[in-house]
Amino acid sequence: MKDRSRKRGGRRGRSESAAADLHRAPYLTRQIPDAQLLSAEGLELIEHNADTILEEIGIEFRYEPAKRLFRLAGADLDGDRIRFPRGMCRSIIRNSAPSSFEQKARNPERNVVIGGKSTVFAPVYGPPFVRDLDGGRRYATIEDFRNFVKLAYMLPSLHHSGGTVCEPTDLPVNKRHFDMVYSHIKYSDKPFMGSVTHPDRAEDSVAMCRILFGQEYLEENTVLVNLINANSPMTFDETMLGASEVYARNNQASIVSPFILSGAMSPVTVAGTMAQILAEALAGMAFTQLVRPGSPVIFGTFSSSISMQSGAPTFGTPEPALVIYGCAELARRIGVPFRSGGSLCGSKITDAQAAYESLSTLLPTLMAGVNFVLHSAGWLEGGLVSGYEKLIMDADQLGMMEVFARGYDLSENGQALGAIREVGPGSHFLGCSHTQDNFKTAFYRSAVADNNSFEQWELEGSQDATARANAIWKQLLNEYQPPALDPAIDEALLEFIDKRKRSFADSNY
Repeated sequence: MKDRSRKRGGRRGRSESAAADLHRAPYLTRQIPDAQLLSAEGLELIEHNADTILEEIGIEFRYEPAKRLFRLAGADLDGDRIRFPRGMCRSIIRNSAPSSFEQKARNPERNVVIGGKSTVFAPVYGPPFVRDLDGGRRYATIEDFRNFVKLAYMLPSLHHSGGTVCEPTDLPVNKRHFDMVYSHIKYSDKPFMGSVTHPDRAEDSVAMCRILFGQEYLEENTVLVNLINANSPMTFDETMLGASEVYARNNQASIVSPFILSGAMSPVTVAGTMAQILAEALAGMAFTQLVRPGSPVIFGTFSSSISMQSGAPTFGTPEPALVIYGCAELARRIGVPFRSGGSLCGSKITDAQAAYESLSTLLPTLMAGVNFVLHSAGWLEGGLVSGYEKLIMDADQLGMMEVFARGYDLSENGQALGAIREVGPGSHFLGCSHTQDNFKTAFYRSAVADNNSFEQWELEGSQDATARANAIWKQLLNEYQPPALDPAIDEALLEFIDKRKRSFADSNY
C-alpha cells in the first residue's frame, strides 16, 4: 500500500505508526516459548477426567447423521446421548486431523498458517450492536459491517478479515449471510470466515468460494475457517453440526469451540471447566474427522467467569487465563491447532476497565501459544458491541504483541557492543552511530498513545485515547482503497446472490 501519511503539526498522521513501517508478515510467528503452567501429571489428570465424562456421562448430539457416524465408529447411543469408549475420540483425531494448515486468501500474500508457532489475529465476531464516539451505542447495519471489514483490511496487525464482525440487523436474518460473505470478498483480500447459522448458509458460503477460487482449487485447498460452538454443557445442536458437516465435507476448517460461562455452563473450578471443555471439543472434532478424515479442525474454547452476584460474564479475571494456558497445552498434546483468547472486556465504553481487562486476556493468549485469536480487536460489553475506537486501540496492542513475540535479537546488531565501545562511560547513546542506524525501528511506537509534553498535548486539543482512535478510524476509512477483484468474478458472485435471494422469502430466523 502506498504511503498516504499526512502532516499534522509537523508530525506524520497517527494512522501511520512506526510499527507499520516495519516489515509486516501475513501472520505472527512466535519466537518465544509457549508458557506451560500445568505439570505433565496435571495435564494427564484433565485428560483422564475428560475421558471419564465422554465414557460415563456422554455428549448429546442432536443430529441424526452424527449419531449414525458415531454408531459405526463404535460409540454407544442412548437417544441423543452418545457415550464414547475411553480414548476413542482422541484416537480418531490423532489418526487424521492435521497439526497445522494454511488458509488461503484471494491474495496469496495474505495466506495464513494456523497451527505450530503461528498466531493469527482476527477481529471481533458476533455483536448485534456497534459503538462509536459520535453515534454512541446502536444496532449494527450492513454499512457498519463493511466499515469493519475495510478497517480490518487497513490494519496490518489484523491478519484475518474475520466473520460476523457485527450483525447487520437491517437485513433479513435468513439472507444477510450473502452480504456478509460478499463484503469480506469485495472489500478485503485477507482470509475470512463463512456462515454457520444454518447448514444451507454454510453451503452458500462454500458456493461463493467456488466462484471466487474455482471448483478445483477449492477441492484441494482450505479457504474458509468457521466457528462451531458447542451448546455447553455437553450438547451439540443440529444447526452447528449441520454447518460443521458441510465445511468438513468440503475440506474447509471448523473451530470446534465450547462456549463456557464458568459457574453457569461448567463447574466453577478451573480443573472442572477444563475437563468439560476438553470432552466437548474432543467429541466435536472427532465428528469432523468421521465426516472427512484429514479435514482441518481447530480445538477452540471461549471461557469466561461470571459474577456470582448478578450472573453477568466477567473478563480479565485470573481463572479464564488459567483455562487458556491449560487448554493450549492440551491442544498441543492432541496435535491440533488451538483457538481462544482475544481482547475481551465487560466494559461498555473504551475506558480503563476495557483496557485492563482486554490486556489481561490478550497477554495470556500470546504467552499460551494460541494459534487463531478471534475477538482480538473491537470487542466491548461482553461481546454485545463492536467498537470502532476499540478496534483501533486493540489493533495497536496487537502490534505490540507482534514485537514482543519476536523475542530477543541476539545478532551482532542486537548485542550492540560497538555502541557501548563508542560511547564509553559517562556519556549518552543518543548521537552514536548505532542509535542513528536503528532509531526508526528500535522501539514500538503506538499509533494511539500520546507521549508528548503536557503543553504539546494541550495544544493539540487535550484529547484522550478514545478521541485519538476516533480520528484514526475515520482517516483510515477516508484513505481506504479496495483491493482489485476480477470483474467477471464479481459479476458472477452478484448473480449467484441475486438468484439465491429471489429463490426464497425473507424471514427473521
